[in-house]
Amino acid sequence: MFPEASDYFAPMVFGLSVVAIIYTSLVALVQKDMKKLIAYSSVAHMGFITIGVFTFTQQGLEGGILQMISHGIVSGALFLCVGVIYDRIHTREIARYGGLVHRMPRYAVIFMIFTMATIGLPGTSGFVGEFLILVGTYQVSTWTAFLATTGVILGAAYSLWLYRRVVFGELVKEDLKNILDVNKREMLIFAPLIAVAMWIGVYPEPFLNIMHASVLNLMEQHQMALEAAQSALQAAK
Repeated sequence: MFPEASDYFAPMVFGLSVVAIIYTSLVALVQKDMKKLIAYSSVAHMGFITIGVFTFTQQGLEGGILQMISHGIVSGALFLCVGVIYDRIHTREIARYGGLVHRMPRYAVIFMIFTMATIGLPGTSGFVGEFLILVGTYQVSTWTAFLATTGVILGAAYSLWLYRRVVFGELVKEDLKNILDVNKREMLIFAPLIAVAMWIGVYPEPFLNIMHASVLNLMEQHQMALEAAQSALQAAK
């Protein structure tokens, strides 16, 4: 809607996005509540999306759109993972868990798949979006791409920390020794989310093909508006 303003304020948006990525990742690292940790990680992922959009490159824009789709699937699934064990124990405190793999092996696998997706492991939907965003960002601002990449490292830190505390370790708490694994209804909910997350990660072309025409048209309109504004400015002088 405002191509000149978007172009002018892009460096500021890059700066704010980098702050959002790094700061919220650090905040996520010290959370004691699983739901809050995932919520802060969502804010960090939004920082990647805004960076991608304001690069005004094909890779950045398409990566931002794909990351929105991936984020909706992966973060939603992670909140569901929290909901599964909250429904059984009625607490979201990370310290109250540990050793769930011994009683909930299916849950451990599902939680691992979405943890890897939020980190951006190759073969999952999170990787494709973040990779395209960073490629597009690198073409515009090397430093922004470098600083944003630190968010990937921090994301791996808090996600793996959460997974290790909840799933691995000794099963010592009494109320966890009788906890039930995911049932058929829960498996039915998780199955399509896993399928889409893996589909985007392995073969994202169908999703990207849908975006191509709109993204290229947006880039063309943006460039034409900037050129028109530049011509008007020169004529005024």
